[in-house]
Amino acid sequence: MLKRKDFGDTFKWGVTISAFQNEGAAYTDGKGPSIWDTFTQDTNNIKNGDQIGDASEFYQRYEEDIELTKQLGFEVFRFSISWPRIMPTGTGKINQPGIDFYNRLINCCIKNQLTPYVTLYHWDLPQALQDKGGWCNREIISWFVEYVEICVNSFGDRVFNWVVMNEPMSFTGLGYFMGYHAPEKKGIVSFLKAAHHTILCMAKGGAKIRELQADANIGVALSCSYVKPVNKLKKNIKAAKRIEASLNRFFIEPLLGLGYPSDVMPALKLVKAFLKDGDENEMSFDFDFIGLQYYFRVVAKHSLQPLVLFADEIHPTTRKANLNAMNLDVYPKGLYKLLKFYDAYPQVKKMIITESGVCYPDFLAGDRIHDARRLKYHQKMLKQILKAQSNGINVDGYFIWTLTDNFEWKEGFEPRFGLVHIDYESQKRTIKHSGHWFKTFLNKKTSID
Repeated sequence: MLKRKDFGDTFKWGVTISAFQNEGAAYTDGKGPSIWDTFTQDTNNIKNGDQIGDASEFYQRYEEDIELTKQLGFEVFRFSISWPRIMPTGTGKINQPGIDFYNRLINCCIKNQLTPYVTLYHWDLPQALQDKGGWCNREIISWFVEYVEICVNSFGDRVFNWVVMNEPMSFTGLGYFMGYHAPEKKGIVSFLKAAHHTILCMAKGGAKIRELQADANIGVALSCSYVKPVNKLKKNIKAAKRIEASLNRFFIEPLLGLGYPSDVMPALKLVKAFLKDGDENEMSFDFDFIGLQYYFRVVAKHSLQPLVLFADEIHPTTRKANLNAMNLDVYPKGLYKLLKFYDAYPQVKKMIITESGVCYPDFLAGDRIHDARRLKYHQKMLKQILKAQSNGINVDGYFIWTLTDNFEWKEGFEPRFGLVHIDYESQKRTIKHSGHWFKTFLNKKTSID
């Protein structure tokens, strides 16, 4: 039986949202366009032709959602700041109504006894900066540090917990290598440039926060996947190691001062073409915590494509895996394996699960929303955390993706991850069965196992 007290008195329980996926109000109160505003204007880019519109109307309904978070018993509210809402062109002029909105949001969190964890970048790059090359332009380092400084100076009297960036592999890999996400760039050169500049921005962004706020709690949120070879053939084991290096090592090792993982991926030596003198030292920062975000398992095999990796995934639909609504392999046991993997780095002080969630179809019966599979998923993930803690691994929190259903990037509105259901026509919020379970659990009552 799961009990809240088993996780320890200092363990943090939270929910997570993002600006682009929740706020809406894309052109309200002086906000500038982001690359995702541009990308979603073409409905051919989004599944089912969905139009984001006002998303889940968080810009107007933030007080209601904050009160729901408190009602469910959570203590942490993690949200992201929209860079183009603060600085419409990415640099220079500050948009005061944007500052005012986040001040109101932060004050509302504090009023409801929720600790704000603020993510500075969650994929919505100002379009004006993309027009100058975006993450491929080395000038983005100074642009980002300027933005970080404005945020800390504006909100640092009440915000002490900062996540510098969210899932750098996702936005550089999908956006600058595969061309699947905004801004639709492709190729190894654009990816390596974007990734290298992103690493420098995370390190320098963290250093700027520390300079301005000595007592800040600073981290990054990294996507990761449990990777296993399809069998014990040497070529498939090596293929799994290469995928593991790209998904789980590529960003954290430079940030920890270990450089790029070229030991198993010699092609990563190509990144040296984009290094300037001093970069190897400036890529690292002493983060207070590492956020992990685990959604799916990868089963790997040797392959001649794609080049550089020479490895591919055996798609979960062909191996009859436990699938979520996006056909990804849901494997809760992988969380423990990943916690062990990252705990092996002596530079990692503590870890927080900064996102954990799953999309399954909800079942509506009258005014009740049944989501038994989502509830079972979270219970299994929590058991993996307890297992890690019992083995001495420092896991300091569990933040659920996500509070309310929202816009799932290129997948549109169809995948639902929320503890709270949204009727997008009326924007009515209804707590799902999983949300009611957490409300009971977080009030320190024994769960239904």
